[in-house]
Amino acid sequence: MLIHRPAWIRRMTSVVLLVCSLSVLGAELFSPKPSSLEDEWPNTDFSKRTVDLFEIIAGGPPKDGIPAIDQPRFIDYQAADVWLDMREPVIALRLGKRARAYPIQILIYHEIVNDQMGGTPVAITFCPLCNAALAFDRRVNGRVLDFGTTGRLRKSDLVMYDRQTESWWQQFSGQGIVGHYAGQRLKRLSVQIVAYGDFKSAYPQGEVLSRVTGYYRPYGRNPYRGYDHIDQSPFLYFDPLDKRLPPMERVISVQMGGRQRIYPFSLLTRQAVINDSLAGEPVVILSREGTFSALDKELISASRTIPSATAYSRRLGEQVLDFYSQQGRLLDRQSRSEWNLLGQAVSGPLQGNQLQALDSGVHFAFAWLAFNPDSEIYQGAEIP
Repeated sequence: MLIHRPAWIRRMTSVVLLVCSLSVLGAELFSPKPSSLEDEWPNTDFSKRTVDLFEIIAGGPPKDGIPAIDQPRFIDYQAADVWLDMREPVIALRLGKRARAYPIQILIYHEIVNDQMGGTPVAITFCPLCNAALAFDRRVNGRVLDFGTTGRLRKSDLVMYDRQTESWWQQFSGQGIVGHYAGQRLKRLSVQIVAYGDFKSAYPQGEVLSRVTGYYRPYGRNPYRGYDHIDQSPFLYFDPLDKRLPPMERVISVQMGGRQRIYPFSLLTRQAVINDSLAGEPVVILSREGTFSALDKELISASRTIPSATAYSRRLGEQVLDFYSQQGRLLDRQSRSEWNLLGQAVSGPLQGNQLQALDSGVHFAFAWLAFNPDSEIYQGAEIP
């Protein structure tokens, strides 16, 4: 219904919906504020910061009003199939021989999962307002940190805090911005947002985050319904918008050699595979239609489908591969092997090989360009 109304009515309606939704997430939007930040955050060293405090605003819920998951449980596919549609989006993380899927329908209500995979403490994070799914190693200078939500936003993005020093961290960059760890940066881990069915096919022994979180939330329902329409305005974002792309256009970013390039999803709906080169590295963007948007309809499983996209190096050993799509299959021209969205060769002469994942992520265009204004935007022609 929002699609056919004037833009200002759609925006006002969406703001009202978001305000109501935030109360569902854990607190009323206009709750009383403490007389100063120091009253609410006595353990945070506000003398150390890398950004102006006026850039950080209250988002609605208070500290930990959106509760992180600290003791995640995992289930097998047989149990997950009962409630998770094959087309629902999950955050896929692979470390060594282990792989885990974190359904967006759960992360949308918690935003942070403090987890441990093997010997690596990890934080899986999702900011619905920026559509940003990022994972980090929780170790800083040998110390393991646990993260929670501050209830605050900067440039519409989640501001996290660590419970050890109560320093504040920008989710989008993984950088400490206030407190003891101001100026420090968390190590990024490679993750992808893909359909549950694609994850399940790629990792037969994978695990899925359970809905048994210790909290009651209406998992499977989207509290931000209608938020990702292409002409929507970002919530609680007051900086000038970059006019090169619609603010809610999904993009996949690639960073390499000090350069940054983003690939709009509007191109991927017409071209499932993009062969490119960035900072001398051959790059491929793989995409496939058929993943539910988590930010469209009230029921995620009733939402429209959009592409999933991943980014890999085209270099495999001594050869550089060129990829193409044929009747929904992802193939390379050199060997005619078939590949999946997770960069695995699933048949043909190269079966069993794995492409190297790049430093990449899927976000709304406004968010990526707010933090990376000098990024290049792929225009549709292959760059040698």
